[in-house]
Amino acid sequence: MAEILNLNKQRKLRTRVAKRKAADENSVKFGRSKAERIATAARTNQARKMLDQHMLDEE
Repeated sequence: MAEILNLNKQRKLRTRVAKRKAADENSVKFGRSKAERIATAARTNQARKMLDQHMLDEE
């Protein structure tokens, strides 16, 4: 005999799988790894400190 399926559950499962697949594709296309984010933040902070050191104090 054939297994009985709940069509609503199957539809929701298919939608969930499709959304997860799209999210994975987008993360590969647009995402950055944690190491890249940390490196970018470090470079930004270093550049900001360098600029702050070169500012002239006006009194």
